[in-house]
Amino acid sequence: MKTHPIISNKRVLVTGGAGFIGSNLCEDLLKHGNYVVCLDNFSTGHRHNISDFLENPSFSLIEGDIRNLDDCRKAVDGVDLVLHQAALGSVPRSINDPVTTNEVNIGGFLNMLMAVRDAGVKRMVYAASSSTYGDSETLPKVEEIIGKPLSPYAVTKYVNELYAHVFFITWGMELIGLRYFNVFGPRQDPAGAYAAAIPKFVIQLMKHESPVINGDGTNSRDFTYIANVIQMNHLAAMTVSSEAIGEVFNTAVSDRNNLNQLANLLKKFLSEYDPAIAEIPILHGPERKGDIPHSHASIEKAKRLLGYNPTHTFDAGLCETVKWYVERKA
Repeated sequence: MKTHPIISNKRVLVTGGAGFIGSNLCEDLLKHGNYVVCLDNFSTGHRHNISDFLENPSFSLIEGDIRNLDDCRKAVDGVDLVLHQAALGSVPRSINDPVTTNEVNIGGFLNMLMAVRDAGVKRMVYAASSSTYGDSETLPKVEEIIGKPLSPYAVTKYVNELYAHVFFITWGMELIGLRYFNVFGPRQDPAGAYAAAIPKFVIQLMKHESPVINGDGTNSRDFTYIANVIQMNHLAAMTVSSEAIGEVFNTAVSDRNNLNQLANLLKKFLSEYDPAIAEIPILHGPERKGDIPHSHASIEKAKRLLGYNPTHTFDAGLCETVKWYVERKA
């Protein structure tokens, strides 16, 4: 299998490094001989996500907040590269508290841009979001065609792209955005009011509880396994293509499954460990505000400019994820 460029022997800052995606990035970067700086305020990240790294001499934790410019400046000091994952995720959270979502996702992002610019860091790869497509009905989603945002969260992630473009054209900064599509995998938090569907459903089914799908279950998503996201961060960080700098890229599999299919697949995989799970009924609740009905990414741009080739299909990633949660609970 063709190997892709890997970040190695660099000093890398991962903001939000104690979160789901961030901690997986930290682990992978450490495996490839990098020195990793993690910046996190633990508002949504967890210490247990990075507990295995704390004794590693190639890992350092800065407990700080991207809303504080001094914390950002301290974190970028001496680094070669920034992978910016820190944000307040969740559409429902942003609807309930748009002010804090704005402060973290826009104010914090601007602070990081300023800190990166002033420190002369060569490149920053940042987490963008498929929520930016908003009310656009075009399928599959191509980077150049977006609609109007449907939530405060979507507004903030679109503004990140706009700011990145301005800093790119004004100061020549090497900024690349990755529009994540419904990322899932090990370490994703199943608890809390804003838990993502996959970890939440897994834990409920393991407890023999019925998951509740918002709506009739026909809403579909381009569910993307964490390994594909890690690959895209490596590719964006290491690309030498001038066409890729200053751009945003869909980070997905280019497939879609609806929520009914997801629930049935989870039952199938989990029933291999506990046959009783096969009989648990799936319930349905009201539609959720701010949700887009369908999400399906074109990954042609990422293939063409970055050499992206997803290593995991949805089914393969889901199988690995289920195994991780089962082994963790065992």
